[in-house]
Amino acid sequence: MDFDIPDELVALRRSFASFLDHEVRPVEERMLPELWSYAPDREALYDAAREVVRRSAAAGFYAAHMPEEVGGQGLSTLGTALLVEDAAASGLRFGMVAVAPPNPSGPSTMLLAMPRHLWPEYVEPVVRGERTLCFALTEPEAGSDAQAIRTRATPAEDGSWVLSGHKHYITNADRADIAIVFAVTDAEKRAAGGITAFVVPGEALTRGKVQWTMADTHPAELFLDDVRVPADHVVGEVGLGFVAAMDFLNAGRAFIGAQALGLAEYALAEAVAHAKERTAFGRPIGRFQGVSFPLAESKADVESIRWLVYHLAWSVDQGRSPMLDASITKMVATEKAYAVADRAVQTLGGMGLLREGPVERVLRHLRMLRVVEGASGIQQLVVARSLGL
Repeated sequence: MDFDIPDELVALRRSFASFLDHEVRPVEERMLPELWSYAPDREALYDAAREVVRRSAAAGFYAAHMPEEVGGQGLSTLGTALLVEDAAASGLRFGMVAVAPPNPSGPSTMLLAMPRHLWPEYVEPVVRGERTLCFALTEPEAGSDAQAIRTRATPAEDGSWVLSGHKHYITNADRADIAIVFAVTDAEKRAAGGITAFVVPGEALTRGKVQWTMADTHPAELFLDDVRVPADHVVGEVGLGFVAAMDFLNAGRAFIGAQALGLAEYALAEAVAHAKERTAFGRPIGRFQGVSFPLAESKADVESIRWLVYHLAWSVDQGRSPMLDASITKMVATEKAYAVADRAVQTLGGMGLLREGPVERVLRHLRMLRVVEGASGIQQLVVARSLGL
């Protein structure tokens, strides 16, 4: 196997690094008072994020994973994962919105399963950064057990569908222009083909309360009160929405893993720099094994994450459906990256606890990644079943 990153992707990473430094860093520096505040101006932060998205879309990075025919670059899964890693490793909070994956508000390849005549309305504006999505699967009674959703889609006489249900913990639900909504279309066949994905315009949704989280994200509730959806707004095939979502998650977990990798790289770099500069008892604290050995373990963790992520991305690019590898990568990447960030906080001591410090928000973000898009316990269940347990 060839473990070298292709030359064209090396060049792409250089170009993206320059973009982050010249286009994103000034926005970040301007918004630091709000980023550090415990009562920030949420509208100002949102507007700044949208500014970064538009700049990145214009530069070709934001939706590079989407096909050229809808305005993307047709970038490989590996190439996209590298951009996600670099965005997270930059240490820029707004860097992580400069690449759409794994942010569910950005363009999803799932939308390409819609009829082509709807692409100009529902795909291309999202690729350009003009509109946003939300991915509405989770419900109050259906989280890890996604097949237990209760939202229903009932066929109408004219061929359209009528959706009724309640979603929550939906990222970007309070602002999304378009929602991908999962609903039961055949209650007897949930596992094998009873859940369908629909594209629902934002104006048809009833928005519930915003649900603030420890990671500075703000999911929200969505209510569908007999929402009528045209027949051609089905994503893919009727009854196969859950299957399509699982296929989509293989690449999605490579991107979650890449984000965890980048955050771990950044946290380790900050911890190492501090260990070299901070002195105690007459010498740099990095000279003490109590500091250096945990950081050595962090380095090993970072490299183990790297090759799991790269291999998963490569497997997806080969046309495989590596669901087991995706579960292993999601579990190991987020758990090990969180441990790396925790050691970084410990190394930085008091500075590690400060909101304006370099690693406190990284720890909170990684704690979130251990839960979203399949909690670690669910990934352990998948792996255990692969062992026949």
